[in-house]
Amino acid sequence: MTTSQHIENTMPTACAAPTDLQAVVFDVDGTLADTERDGHRVAFNRAFARFGLPWEWSVATYGELLAVTGGKERIRHFAARQAPQWLERPDGGAWLAGLHQLKSEIYGELVRAGTIALRPGVARLIGELRGAGVRLAIATTTTRSSLDSLLLSSLGDDAQSLFEVIGAGDVVAHKKPAPDIYHWVLQRLQLPPQACLAVEDSQPGILAASAAGLPTLITVNAYTAADDFSGALSVLSDLGEPGQPAKRLAGQALDGDCVDLAQLRRWQQTAVNTLNRRQAACLATS
Repeated sequence: MTTSQHIENTMPTACAAPTDLQAVVFDVDGTLADTERDGHRVAFNRAFARFGLPWEWSVATYGELLAVTGGKERIRHFAARQAPQWLERPDGGAWLAGLHQLKSEIYGELVRAGTIALRPGVARLIGELRGAGVRLAIATTTTRSSLDSLLLSSLGDDAQSLFEVIGAGDVVAHKKPAPDIYHWVLQRLQLPPQACLAVEDSQPGILAASAAGLPTLITVNAYTAADDFSGALSVLSDLGEPGQPAKRLAGQALDGDCVDLAQLRRWQQTAVNTLNRRQAACLATS
């Protein structure tokens, strides 16, 4: 069974009760797929070569640059240190936009070639959530064109319809770790943050989601394994598959081999109960 068939066979059958988890908001790069090292980094380097730039981002260098969220922001940050004359030209803004656009096109070509796969458990969990009527959304700094390429390649022709709200690219002024993208998504879902759960992979991601009030699950990757994930519901190696257990690295226990809807609901309810106790304690002392 293909990924798209798996998801189509688990279409909504019932809506979640108001007190249940109502929506899950996914980050993309590093969370849905390991896109950074062998996707975005490669695309940046090929774009640099086509623009005649003597830049080559190694695996280690790119890992450092991930502290800067957003592709255009990453190029601007690097250029400001290595070759500020490119940014100081009268057409510096157009140059930067053109370079990033080329990078996005190259990334799309890499994705369509099938070089980037979804991480373990992603398709399974999306299918289960969809089948249970849990609403799905995306909150990412990646461009919409790059996102669409990944979704189409990984989840099939109906991939975009799986996600009710897609916050991507420059829809907000301030990118992660600012919470703006999560506020944008929550506003369109018309849900309070406590009724949602975010799935992230990095420190900027959890800072953004937590600042917006969303309980957050972390699935690390090679670039983010050493990040500080204080406040996460749980920190895992991945979402896991039956027979391919996810490894818990920190936070609350994983009851079984993999993350499923029942597990997400238990974690989310624990977060809600903790918040309610804190609010009650504040009221009692005010």
